[in-house]
Amino acid sequence: MVTPKEPSTGALYRRALLGALPGLGGRRRGPGLPAVELTARGVTVDRARLADYDRVCGFRLTDRLPATFPHVMGFPLALRLMTAPDFPLPLIGLVHVGNRITTHRPFTADETFDFTAYAENLRPHDRGRQVDVVVVGSVDGEEVWRGVSTYLGRERKPGGRDRSARPEAPAATARWRVEPRVGTQYAQVSGDHNPIHTSRLGARLFGFRRPIAHGMWSKARCLAALENRLPDAYTVEVAFKLPVPLPSTVSFALLPDGGFALHDSHGRPHLTGLVR
Repeated sequence: MVTPKEPSTGALYRRALLGALPGLGGRRRGPGLPAVELTARGVTVDRARLADYDRVCGFRLTDRLPATFPHVMGFPLALRLMTAPDFPLPLIGLVHVGNRITTHRPFTADETFDFTAYAENLRPHDRGRQVDVVVVGSVDGEEVWRGVSTYLGRERKPGGRDRSARPEAPAATARWRVEPRVGTQYAQVSGDHNPIHTSRLGARLFGFRRPIAHGMWSKARCLAALENRLPDAYTVEVAFKLPVPLPSTVSFALLPDGGFALHDSHGRPHLTGLVR
């Protein structure tokens, strides 16, 4: 299916929120994935949006796109896929547990992208089901970027907390203060207006004491800290652990194997990642 332009993320979130209310559209979802692929052609870079994105994530202001920026360019297409009636997991309540990005070459703000989105690998999990949402970015028919986001749909109550010993947190390379405005600013530049990131009430409705930072902001902020070390082509994969509450102070650490991590003030992991 080809969409002439990317859909409005605000309208899609409103539809998902209404569908989550009792009696207002809760549909019986199928057990499998829809055999559909969505495409948006001719997507250009808004330079003002790029500059705002660079600022909130900590990148230098240049015409070269961070590897995470095509994620926000293709996010409306992925959101449309996940809000379709036949998508097997409801959007509201999905937990973003992992993300893998492969960038095949550098790309700049004057390039025009085509994006394709589809879902694959629906599989069981101890707490429900997981699914991968794939977004591919192409320029002139050549794939230049690929992102795979893994989401968990919680369908069963988790068991007791894992109280096994955690490894000692690595020494911090840097510490960052993450203010509440990060939630609203990243929502504005990314189009991800999930209320758990921008509203105290919205966060509480889903079990958080206060709003939490977007996982993809955390990943982007880590890549910004690595900006001078990254090659032209690479894959960067992260696992999202504990959410980052707003406000909070986080510790960033470089690891000897090419990895990186983000921890809270008690040494508990928010994110672990690897560049290869």
